[in-house]
Amino acid sequence: MHNFRDRTITGLSMVFLLLAALYFSPWFFAGIFLLVVVLGLWEFYSLVNNETTRPQKIYGTLAGALLYIDILCLHHMPELPLQAARVLSVFPVILFFIPFIIEIYRKHAHPLNNISITVLGLLYIAVPLALMNLFNGNAAVRFLGFPALLLAYFILIWFYDTGAYLFGKQFGKHKFFERISPKKTWEGTLAGSFVAIATALIFAFLIKEILLIDWIVLTLLVIFFGTYGDLAESLFKRSLNIKDSGNILPGHGGILDRFDTLFLSAPFVFLYFYLRNLI
Repeated sequence: MHNFRDRTITGLSMVFLLLAALYFSPWFFAGIFLLVVVLGLWEFYSLVNNETTRPQKIYGTLAGALLYIDILCLHHMPELPLQAARVLSVFPVILFFIPFIIEIYRKHAHPLNNISITVLGLLYIAVPLALMNLFNGNAAVRFLGFPALLLAYFILIWFYDTGAYLFGKQFGKHKFFERISPKKTWEGTLAGSFVAIATALIFAFLIKEILLIDWIVLTLLVIFFGTYGDLAESLFKRSLNIKDSGNILPGHGGILDRFDTLFLSAPFVFLYFYLRNLI
């Protein structure tokens, strides 16, 4: 009972904060996700820190923050001089190769593990969250003052996750992927998918500037890659023999537990709408 209450309070608080950020200021939104990047990377590197792997925790967290800020500046500061924009464009490449140099001086027994996990954190956490700012800053369509696609993306994730969780908890019998996520069921997944599709149809009715096919593709990307994002994070936790990635969010666990759906779906959603010239 307490877990459900904590989960509800934390979830509603996060929804309110995120909606306020989307409505009032892209910089407020960017600041929230910069904090998520830092906390998420620190949590990720702490989880995998063991006798065979010593990720470059401080460098990885700092590099993730710089990578996030770099992408943010490129797309929120179009008035940047050309030379400054060029420097910012190539700067992320440097961040991915510095771990090789750092590892030479660390004298750890498993340098390949350390480098791989450090770089993985940047790709898995910092890049997807940075892409959210491109949705926000380049929004071609707005709805009630919100960037329409980004608002819909978050709402679809929330409704899909909530529908799957509630229905699966009550009626779930057939395991979806028991080896990795024993609590996930086909009943919950299908119910969450139905809720997401119904929500997308409502958005299609309200926002005529975006075609129905785009709403359908967005929903399918959220369902497909969101599900695999959840499974990937469950796979990480199972390999580390832990239940939650952290305890910073009451009722939800850690940052990775809360944003796992987004980590894998955001890059594909961004690429689709970027190619469609809608962001």
